[in-house]
Amino acid sequence: MIEVAGLRKRFVQGRGRKARTVDAVAGVDWVARDGAITGLLGPNGAGKTTTLRIVAGLIEPDAGAARVDGIEVARDPRAALARMGVLSDARGLYPRLSARENIVYYGRLHGMRADAAAARAETLAAMLDMAPLLDRRTEGFSQGERMKTALARALVHDPPNLILDEPTNGLDVLATRALRDALRRLRDEQGKCIVFSTHIMQEVERLCDEVVVVAHGRTVARGSVQALNARAGHADFEESFVALAFGDRAGERGQGAAKHGGRP
Repeated sequence: MIEVAGLRKRFVQGRGRKARTVDAVAGVDWVARDGAITGLLGPNGAGKTTTLRIVAGLIEPDAGAARVDGIEVARDPRAALARMGVLSDARGLYPRLSARENIVYYGRLHGMRADAAAARAETLAAMLDMAPLLDRRTEGFSQGERMKTALARALVHDPPNLILDEPTNGLDVLATRALRDALRRLRDEQGKCIVFSTHIMQEVERLCDEVVVVAHGRTVARGSVQALNARAGHADFEESFVALAFGDRAGERGQGAAKHGGRP
């Protein structure tokens, strides 16, 4: 289980007289349960990536806390990270290594024995339907092949919690469907706690047990798709999201989109 409580994070942009403080995260709260997929949904710049970087121990919050299975990340990051697999948008595979070598290397970084990491790579290759990729260098992989390798790498130490930051960016339809199937299996067969950020409505509707709507660095709504639709008074989830995320500004955004050929 992953808990986020009262997270706040400010950054300074620019220098000298042009410097200004930006509240990237200004009050984010949510809980992601075991055996469930929780979607962090919001427009670009809403604070999703910053929040997940705090959860992953990459940056420290100015206030609030992130806990992984009761372990506060900022206080004991190594213990928290041992219970997490993280798949960021910048997948960072080593291009001169094969998929197998990338996976085993990360297993070794997590303290696994070489034989255990190698066996785990075989297990993950079968689960993710990537056996033909194992002994190919990742240089030249398609986006879908890179995603599978990066997901296997994140899962090599069999963590109970999985964090994904906009994992379908750049994926084609078949690769996106393969990722969705893999996440469902990890939830249903292994009971993992899965959190992923996105701004794509269809991903949320098809995958998520719970949804956290983030806007302007704050949590503005939480619940299932059905509950959020009921709260917003819409049958269409995209309409519900716009109403919840932008409130009184939703009409202004719609008018602006009309002026620009339907683009928000």
